Amino acid sequence: MKYNFLGNTGVVASEICFGTMTFGGKGYWEAIGKVQQKEVNDLMKTVVESGINFIDTANVYSYGESEKMLGQSIIDLGLNRSELVIATKVRGRMSESKNYVGLSRYHIFQSVDESLQRLQMDHIDILYVHGVDPKTPIEETMRALNDIVLTGKVRYIAVCNWPAWMVMKGLGIAEKHGWNKFVGMQYFYSLAGRDIEREILPLAADQNLAMMPWSPLAGGFLGGKYSRNAAKAEGSRRDTFDFPPINKEKAYDIIDVITEVGKQHNITVAEVALAWVRLQKGITSTIIGAKTIEQLHANIKSTEVQLTEEDLKKIDEVSALPREYPGWMVERQSADRQL
Repeated sequence: MKYNFLGNTGVVASEICFGTMTFGGKGYWEAIGKVQQKEVNDLMKTVVESGINFIDTANVYSYGESEKMLGQSIIDLGLNRSELVIATKVRGRMSESKNYVGLSRYHIFQSVDESLQRLQMDHIDILYVHGVDPKTPIEETMRALNDIVLTGKVRYIAVCNWPAWMVMKGLGIAEKHGWNKFVGMQYFYSLAGRDIEREILPLAADQNLAMMPWSPLAGGFLGGKYSRNAAKAEGSRRDTFDFPPINKEKAYDIIDVITEVGKQHNITVAEVALAWVRLQKGITSTIIGAKTIEQLHANIKSTEVQLTEEDLKKIDEVSALPREYPGWMVERQSADRQL
């Protein structure tokens, strides 16, 4: 297992981050996974033995059950908490109570306390804001995030799913007031969804923010079970939970290419897709999930895959984003600044 620095924090994180969305299977999350405590413990044992030290969860995953199971597994296995980097999130609705949602100071403080209780921990290493709250001013959110860090309950803050302008606004507000700033970003990134290459990845590089891609297999669509002749895949969550949205016709073209690349290297389609994400510039730690030990081993194995320049060229050609304004104009006008 290789390790990378997490932005400018000095913290070292494994190049693979283990995501726990499959834990619990309560309510909305049942289609994603229903892994129970015994299996959670088995997965976590394998995770730690493989060298992964970065674990990702969220308060909304199975409405708290994922956090509970993760915390209990650390206790059951006698793992050293200080050797793990634990991330969770705040924003999503946790009950029908009017204020159990959003990025208000009220909800951030309440959510962190409840996450710590479920995790059975005294601090969270990384707290992500899990999405946009259109009803709370960004300055209010950034102030609350700074203050929650000052309590010692959270060590670093990060962001998921915000537009680039909003992230930059948050960073600017924090800079202006001398508050704690975002240290990392968690965004959907895969061969079937390269949208963050337009604005998000350049922002991360410019601000030295860690980048943690989620759903590198596009919700299982690049897992090797789907093709033009197999629109359904028994046992795949995509059949009942068609997320994240992708251009499936383009994804089939991608699958054709990475299938051929996989055959040349005697590896799976999923290994090629995971390796491609890991090898992209600016990627800190790729989030993988698993329902079984077999899936987990297969995903971890992708860290051993090395793709050739020719492989990467073929894959890029079939998966590249269409050119959009103002990107093509920036490229055109920058030509006269080359020496």
